[in-house]
Amino acid sequence: MLDVLLHSPRFAAFLLASGVLALTPGPGVIYLLTQTLAHGRPLGLVSVVGIALGSLANAVLASLGLAVVMAASAAAFSLVKFAGAAYLVYLAIRTLSARPDPPQAAAPVNEIPLRRVFRDGFLVALLNPKTALFFAALLPQFIVPGVPPLPQTVFLGAAFVAIAMCTDTLYVCTAAALAGRVRGSARWRGVSRYVSAATFLGLAAYAALAHPRPVK
Repeated sequence: MLDVLLHSPRFAAFLLASGVLALTPGPGVIYLLTQTLAHGRPLGLVSVVGIALGSLANAVLASLGLAVVMAASAAAFSLVKFAGAAYLVYLAIRTLSARPDPPQAAAPVNEIPLRRVFRDGFLVALLNPKTALFFAALLPQFIVPGVPPLPQTVFLGAAFVAIAMCTDTLYVCTAAALAGRVRGSARWRGVSRYVSAATFLGLAAYAALAHPRPVK
């Protein structure tokens, strides 16, 4: 079933969009940078794993909900799809209107149990309702019609989490190596707002304008 998705142009578009969104800093990246700058690379990497598993749980929950909606009726799923596009537009507007966060000051290095760091990262992602809303808005845009939606959405959600985990690890390692410069990268934080907003708007346009044919 997933072969159809993997060979679809939708999957290539999904990988490109996921890479751009994962690279642009958001609250999760700020959390990881703060942990790394304050406590070092090991704790930052543990936070990456916690956030990834919490995000994956949200992706699975969103996938189950989307599967139920699509099983109910095609019209209901289309409504969810366009509601997701509207939410992506909202994310773009909010990203552009938000003020860049001020540089974080370095905190003293403390010994913190790794289990607690993992738990905090997991709960930060799991208990954030916006994460589930994001997946519910993003995943329907790339589902191939005529193929069971649940395996597709779970796979796409897991793929996004894997990409984000790689980019988050890159941020943590960079922050650990260039702590002072990362804290002062105000210019990049400003540019990243426009990159992220443009990606959200592109996804919304893709959802609103695409009229794919069902797979037979």
